Amino acid sequence: MQVRYFAAAAEATGVETEPVTVEPATLGALQDALLERYGEPMRRILRSGSFLVGGVVRRARDTALSGTVDVLPPFAGG
Repeated sequence: MQVRYFAAAAEATGVETEPVTVEPATLGALQDALLERYGEPMRRILRSGSFLVGGVVRRARDTALSGTVDVLPPFAGG
């Protein structure tokens, strides 16, 4: 799948997009892989951020993934 990172998520990874393969292809497996790859800078994003799968916000770790997943950091209100 293709993973796209925005704002602080892109800063934590150093890239805006990258291909990622996880088995099983679930949101939980992706979260685990990103935490392992990027460590502490990714932990806050994973805890408080959002994931868009097919343009819909998903949080359940058993969500099946394919295509593109967007990783959005927590947004500050104003």
